[in-house]
Amino acid sequence: MNEKLFSDFHERAVMFGEYIVENKSTVRAVAKQFGISKSTVHKDVSERLEKIQPALYMAVKEVLEMNKKERHIRGGMATKLKYEQIALKKKKCFLAKRSDKKQKS
Repeated sequence: MNEKLFSDFHERAVMFGEYIVENKSTVRAVAKQFGISKSTVHKDVSERLEKIQPALYMAVKEVLEMNKKERHIRGGMATKLKYEQIALKKKKCFLAKRSDKKQKS
């Protein structure tokens, strides 16, 4: 699939743009989905797409702006999840040690 993606950047830019709008995706998610660099996706949708399909470009720009506004929220949620998982591991470890002490008694 990558070979085709590199052959026609106009088609690729439109494909990335449509994917972003349909799925409300981030540049990172598109890059991962298509196995291509974030830089390439960003260049395609922020520069090339504007010249190829201005209406699609505006829709993509809107989604990317929303993603940018929500970025700090997603980061905060990821941090919260990380520390919840750490706390859960500590609790499991504590309970396991406590259980071992009871069994030895």
